[in-house]
Amino acid sequence: MAVEPSVVAVHATDPVVAPVNSHNEWDPLEEVIVGCLDGATIPSGHPVVTCNLPTWAARLQGFASGLRYPRMLVEQAQQELDQFVELLEGAGVTVRRPDPVDHRRRFGTPDWSSRGFCNTCPRDSMLVVGDEIIETPMAWPCRYFETHSYRSLLKDYFRRGARWTAAPKPQLTDELFTEDFRVPAPGEPMRYILTEFEPVFDAADFVRAGRDLFVTRSNVTNRMGIEWLRRHLGPGYRIHEVESRCRAPMHIDTTLIPLAPGKVLVNPEYVDVDRLPDVLRSWDVLVAPPPDPLDETLLKVTSMCGKWLSMNVLMLDEKRVIAERHHTGMLRALEKWGFEPVPCDLLHYAPFGGSFHCATLDVRRRGTLESYVD
Repeated sequence: MAVEPSVVAVHATDPVVAPVNSHNEWDPLEEVIVGCLDGATIPSGHPVVTCNLPTWAARLQGFASGLRYPRMLVEQAQQELDQFVELLEGAGVTVRRPDPVDHRRRFGTPDWSSRGFCNTCPRDSMLVVGDEIIETPMAWPCRYFETHSYRSLLKDYFRRGARWTAAPKPQLTDELFTEDFRVPAPGEPMRYILTEFEPVFDAADFVRAGRDLFVTRSNVTNRMGIEWLRRHLGPGYRIHEVESRCRAPMHIDTTLIPLAPGKVLVNPEYVDVDRLPDVLRSWDVLVAPPPDPLDETLLKVTSMCGKWLSMNVLMLDEKRVIAERHHTGMLRALEKWGFEPVPCDLLHYAPFGGSFHCATLDVRRRGTLESYVD
């Protein structure tokens, strides 16, 4: 007797869940990619990597590049990362992870070779705009193939209907980098290590507020990269550049980050609130409190992210916000501004590139494309 295959009835009125759908930083979070520490390798001593470091730290970086991160650092960060994943899953968020990679393996192009880095920060190498995931053309040679660890996920999203784009792979030859670059001192004209030889950008230099995106030009994002994204997204989106007073800028999510419709968090050290893009003039500008000091010398030495990781928060929705437990000043400020802070530990993730916002890529948020500015 033949057995009829089972059939699931699909009605025209049944909602279709898009595998990728994220338009801003605050709609209810449903699915997220979280980075991992497997195989984490100290990044190369290339000038674009070391240009933001003090001289002594740059020398140490060059000496240790290509080695595994010390086990003590990895184990502390892993414990906190596991708790963060549990928190997300407990909040009903689907968590996806990259494939493990041996980042010590050497790779190259006809012009250069390098070892890898790690997959701790999916926010850097991929940008989600609506139903599209864009692989970014990063300026660090050691991150050239970083998205390969996410290819299983990208292919799955694509098969289920998402759009998948890769920006032009950069050459990363000497023409892209300013020779003998030196970070400008306070009062000197701003300058960047990147030339305009070709488009490069990290996704973490952009934040989204519906049809409006905000970006900082930095030592990993040049004007050509910003223009590439502007043309790619087309007239349905607007990209606004935020002036940063940071002397060694890299990634906007410790400078400016929208938290909810009409509310934007800014770093008072890096941002002049009187010079914000005009489209934010009707928004409530929330000035971040000073970060709580770090007591651990090891963290001060190994963190490449600076003290303002207190701003690197992740919105679960318009009210609930995951923030670092150590930074009590930020937790109190968030509560005062009407949010519901969810304290969590991720302090020891800093040596690997960031905190909650950096460590995640929100793939699906429950919401639609809207305009939130005048």
